[in-house]
Amino acid sequence: MKILKNIVCVLFGLLFINAGLDKILHYMPIPPMDMDMQKVFEAFGTIKWLLPLVGVIEIIGGLLFLFPKTRTVGALVILPILIGIFTHNMVFYSQQGLIIWAVLFVIWLWVVFENWGKYKKLMA
Repeated sequence: MKILKNIVCVLFGLLFINAGLDKILHYMPIPPMDMDMQKVFEAFGTIKWLLPLVGVIEIIGGLLFLFPKTRTVGALVILPILIGIFTHNMVFYSQQGLIIWAVLFVIWLWVVFENWGKYKKLMA
């Protein structure tokens, strides 16, 4: 079970590292968007520092998630990104995006519950 958890967490971390690098380097193709989505991305584009900041947070969270000793902190770093993914998919009614988010959230919950003792120490 520990090997499975490590494999899943490494894939989770690599996914966020890839997403963060794409926000900075723009190497993946952008899928076609409807007009509402284009307006949102144009608005994000006017704030030049926003996407690189989110990308750096994703990269840091992904790197922290790769290693078992730093996974607890990585889960805290990635939580705001997961909330943003959920909010984005709820606003634009993306069922496919919500399914992907649900899988990511279950992995995140798994890590949080396995490290709950460490979080309790932080809150004490």
